[in-house]
Amino acid sequence: MTQLVKGFLRKEPPIFAKSVPGHIGCSLRDVKEDFADIPAEFKNEEGPALVELSEVEVIRHYTRLSQWNHAIELGSYPLGSCTMKYNPKINEAMARLPGFTRVHPLQDESEMQGSLKLMYLLERSLCALSGFARVTLQPSAGANGEFTGLSVIRKAIADRGEGATRKVILIPDTAHGTNPASVVLNGFEPVGVSTGNAGCLTLEVIKPYLNENLAGIMVTNPNTLGIYEKNLKEIAAAVHEAGGYVYMDGANFNAIMGKVKPAQIGVDTMHFNLHKTFSTPHGGGGPGSGPVGVTKELAKYLPVPVVEKVENSFHLRYSSEDTIGKLHPYYGNFGVLVRAYTYIMELGEEGLFKATEMAVLNARYMRKGLENTLDLMFDSDTLHEVVFSDKTLKKETECTTMNVAKRMLDFGLHPPTVYFPLIVAGAFMIEPTETESRADLDYMIETVKKIVDECHTNPELVHNAPVNTGIGRLDETYAARKKILRYTPENTK
Repeated sequence: MTQLVKGFLRKEPPIFAKSVPGHIGCSLRDVKEDFADIPAEFKNEEGPALVELSEVEVIRHYTRLSQWNHAIELGSYPLGSCTMKYNPKINEAMARLPGFTRVHPLQDESEMQGSLKLMYLLERSLCALSGFARVTLQPSAGANGEFTGLSVIRKAIADRGEGATRKVILIPDTAHGTNPASVVLNGFEPVGVSTGNAGCLTLEVIKPYLNENLAGIMVTNPNTLGIYEKNLKEIAAAVHEAGGYVYMDGANFNAIMGKVKPAQIGVDTMHFNLHKTFSTPHGGGGPGSGPVGVTKELAKYLPVPVVEKVENSFHLRYSSEDTIGKLHPYYGNFGVLVRAYTYIMELGEEGLFKATEMAVLNARYMRKGLENTLDLMFDSDTLHEVVFSDKTLKKETECTTMNVAKRMLDFGLHPPTVYFPLIVAGAFMIEPTETESRADLDYMIETVKKIVDECHTNPELVHNAPVNTGIGRLDETYAARKKILRYTPENTK
């Protein structure tokens, strides 16, 4: 801490610290008294030596930095499972309407009827697409949605008087990485189960766990291999018979929207990733959204408040004896909800179904284009994404998935997800979404083929990639072991 603060404090406070007549604030004397207690070693004799730059120099600097970053507006972003999808500009325009941005969450309900109506209609839309009875819009991310859905299950089990015994949640090896953490945070015990050579869960695998200790199962569907869990309806019936619940990780709902309603195949609760299926920003640690749908049986446990329609007006209902409580300040990340509802209204029912079909078509096109270039570890049909392996490539050339990914940057392509899921060695997961055109897909296919050829003819080039970017290849091992956690002039060299 000493190194961080030393040298950045001045002996005299800045001139703007003086109080202004009629302005509530501290006076220069107050500030001096505050500074008097700071040891001399932490004070500067002079102000910081900042470089003087013109406006145009500053603008050029930040514009240049932005050009060094990849963005969906510049090229494809084929990250599997996490999906960086194009965010339509109309979404941004709607989210910035004064009627939405200037409303305060503590205003009287009569003064925010438009916002409440939007939330109500968004919930109804998600219910219609999924088959669930109710949806909470509060969760601020997919993982937060997982926590919410499992909290609902925990409360339902506790109300049955079985909270002390039903602790096991089954998690297939094709699940998303956040699932086990959400299970543990809710006081359950995660137990992994294998999907086998077909990459699809079977009833036989879970039969040994169908007992009084089972709280439920958490299935990503389609799973992280892009494979639809065709046995889920049968598995859900067996889990229910044993007294457990079925949680479906709906992060890949964009592959089945309009084709399958999870509630109708035995799913009790599921979260939606609005960034993936409904084109909102990905959050990236900031404001995301992961609404959770539940069956009629579990609806009473949803967090409060919930939006209710009474005649022609909308209200927030806080009263609920069975609720799991409040999950998020106010009502969720409202600006994200506006964007998702805009997308739904813009596309309509037919457009949403077409988006699903295009997402699957594009991924299958990528699979067909690269199936003779990289290894496919599972023969099962895939939907929205496809996972390849570097097994043969690594054996023949010593080039790896990471080498191919780094080289793609030289061609203006963001690499796909690498080394996930863990059940595929050297995983290379591609999800183009419905956003990309056939020309974009062809360019990506030809680029990967070219890089694989380079692995055979010029492996040194691939090992040193990227070579055309603003910043060259980083030493990832060194970066992991020698972390730079603070700024020093030496770090910029």
